[in-house]
Amino acid sequence: MLLEVFLVLGTVIIYFLLSKKKEETLPFKEGWWGRGQKPDTEEDTTIWPFKVETTEEELSDLFRRLDQARFTEPLENSCFHYGTNSVYLRKVVSYWKNQFNWKKQVEVLNKYPQFKTKIQGIDIHFVHVKPPHLPEGQSAKPLLMVHGWPGSFYEFYKIIPLLTDPASHGLSDEHVFEVICPSIPGYGFSEAPHKKDFNSVSAASIFYELMLRLGFKEFYAQGGDWGWLICTNLAQIAPNHMKGLHLNLASVTKMGFIHLLSVLLGRYLPGLFGFQDEDVRRMFPFLEKGLYRILLESGYAHIQATKPDTVGCGLNDSPVGLAAYILEKFSTWTDLEFRNLEDGGLGRKFDLDDLLTNIMIYWVSGSIVSSMRFYKENLQKGIGTQKHERLTVQVPTGIASFPNEVMHTPQAWAQKKYTNIVSFHFMPRGGHFAALEEPELLAEDILQFVGKVEKEQLWRKKGDQLP
Repeated sequence: MLLEVFLVLGTVIIYFLLSKKKEETLPFKEGWWGRGQKPDTEEDTTIWPFKVETTEEELSDLFRRLDQARFTEPLENSCFHYGTNSVYLRKVVSYWKNQFNWKKQVEVLNKYPQFKTKIQGIDIHFVHVKPPHLPEGQSAKPLLMVHGWPGSFYEFYKIIPLLTDPASHGLSDEHVFEVICPSIPGYGFSEAPHKKDFNSVSAASIFYELMLRLGFKEFYAQGGDWGWLICTNLAQIAPNHMKGLHLNLASVTKMGFIHLLSVLLGRYLPGLFGFQDEDVRRMFPFLEKGLYRILLESGYAHIQATKPDTVGCGLNDSPVGLAAYILEKFSTWTDLEFRNLEDGGLGRKFDLDDLLTNIMIYWVSGSIVSSMRFYKENLQKGIGTQKHERLTVQVPTGIASFPNEVMHTPQAWAQKKYTNIVSFHFMPRGGHFAALEEPELLAEDILQFVGKVEKEQLWRKKGDQLP
């Protein structure tokens, strides 16, 4: 009898040891997003230089449309509660026509090396900046930085020098980066997919191919907004190639009973759910700071996740309409209190030239419709239904939690998804567009996160490396 017991126990132990397989990874998504059928020939892997260029005809057409704009008088004392206030919008358009120098901004855009390469049938645009110099004995660490909507690769122009040349900007040069900032397909100067179903996993797969094509077998990744999800998916696809994942937004789409319970009781028993005082301040009362806020600020997402082409047609035809649509997000997502100001508080955190440059990237590339389709491709099957939403992330993760992000995700929630959080910081100020609004704060957090990962070689603790 005793022998049988030992045999049973031994069998159970062996079963668990053998069945404890490596964490499941997300399958690489091999697709063809070009026009027509995929050719039989191998894809050209050439990387060629790219520069932003605009013709006089394009600028003349823009100014004609700006001159012919029709404005609707805003309601009295409405500020930005109904969206972009047209009193302020008139001032923006006047500046756009009479003072904004797009040709000068094109020079700014072209100050960093840009390239294109064809991946899965479409041309992918990216900025690639190497350090001007390296401390002796050091090598640059590849860092993939991914933007979101309604942003662009230009969001990273202020943070790039802080990461590629930190010592010249008063930061530690213990870690120096080689920064790669691609445009999501359908955004800016990356070609839009010509077929349906191009989602975040598709984008992650393309950016993984891009990094391998550039010769990077190991790299870091950073993102917010859609960049959060794309980089998260990339960590799930290639966990042994990503040394670390840094996020300035970490949304959790798979909610369980404990999450629901923490929403109901977390304000009164924060310690029970792992909440810190700052979590409580940002989350509660939850009806106001959670549910109502999402309902008030997510209308755009419902439109873009259902019928993006309908509203997109108008935005692609009217530069003023495009500006109104984008500026409202840069106002509200930077600070919800800016809704109470007639100018949306935009001048408090951003330079108007920077805001108009981002808008112009959408205008001259004609990419607003394809950028909005990304919502439909990611959300049309429902939240919580995708494989990547069920999988955890094992890659060492750092999270910079900015106080004015529309929705706050506490570490206690995030660590259910990101099981290897090595750095979680409540940032002192800033909102959704962190790289553009607070580049120094974000750069410092990236540097300290990478320092932790490198010091303890945390990426090597994820398991055997892939060949």
